[in-house]
Amino acid sequence: MTDLIDPPGPAGLTTGATGTAGLVPGTAGEPAPIAVAPPPIATAAPAVSAPIVLDRVSRWYGNVVAVNDISFSLGAGITGLLGPNGAGKTTILHLLAGLLRPSAGRVLIGGTPAWRNPAVYRDLGLVPEREAVHAFLTGRQFVDLAARLQGLPDPAAATARAIATVDLESAADRAVGTYSKGMRQRAKIAAALVHDPSILLLDEPFNGMDPRQRLHLMDLLHSAAASGRTILFSSHILEEVERLSGTIQVMVSGRLAASGDFRAIRRLMTSRPHVFLVRTSDDRLLATALMGRPSVTGVELTPRGVQVRTSDYGTFTRELAGLSRDARIRLREVLPADESLESVFAYLIAS
Repeated sequence: MTDLIDPPGPAGLTTGATGTAGLVPGTAGEPAPIAVAPPPIATAAPAVSAPIVLDRVSRWYGNVVAVNDISFSLGAGITGLLGPNGAGKTTILHLLAGLLRPSAGRVLIGGTPAWRNPAVYRDLGLVPEREAVHAFLTGRQFVDLAARLQGLPDPAAATARAIATVDLESAADRAVGTYSKGMRQRAKIAAALVHDPSILLLDEPFNGMDPRQRLHLMDLLHSAAASGRTILFSSHILEEVERLSGTIQVMVSGRLAASGDFRAIRRLMTSRPHVFLVRTSDDRLLATALMGRPSVTGVELTPRGVQVRTSDYGTFTRELAGLSRDARIRLREVLPADESLESVFAYLIAS
């Protein structure tokens, strides 16, 4: 499900994580919201039975609102949590991990409240962004400590499996204080995985990792999601998010700006002209044919093909095939040129 979300108060995009996108009027003095269709409709509350549920959650510190009226639910699979610095991503993860009490609303893990409920840690693994690894312990001792805290029947065997999973065997008996940033990240991930949780929360897990380590972690997360686990991770590295998961939750200033598949989110941004790159058997003839079409706002011939700007995604994509057929032009490739996660994220932040 793809949604553009409206927080109460400032202008935004609606709806909640189980509804259909709609437009909400803005308030005076604020940027106009992105126009979306269809018109607004009522939305349901998040499904309480989902592994992860935030239901109208807010968290504030005195007069500072860190998270404002957030609602979404997540099932099995990988979801990226995006947003600029200070958007509230870490606060969301800490609320889900039971490290913070919500000032308002409900935070549920497996249908039970996360706050002051140690039982949720049986099904939950957390990889915090901040260093939480004792430098005097070896990697093996650190992961073994997590296994013992979980009360596992064979902590040594579980530790060995977790260390092998993150490819840290060669350095497992070295002191963590001698590890690189990427190795410490892998040690934290091993500790989070040692009890085989069904829910995994990761805050900037790719920090400090080299390209090989990042690929290994991506494979690991894909494998975990394929086995039915629920994974929510924050990252500022958009390329990794795009390769891991098309499903995103975008935070802006403590509010949920968008939720769902980022490609579908882009197509709902009707106030933003869409850009396509079209390669054909006769680019010049196609450019001429497109000029003057109501849905086309700009045409440019480039060495790679015809770059077309359109104000109506649906109309343009429907008309293109018929127009090419009538002009006897063979379509070779039609690519959205601004449907990357980076473009979508930039548009949401700007709006």
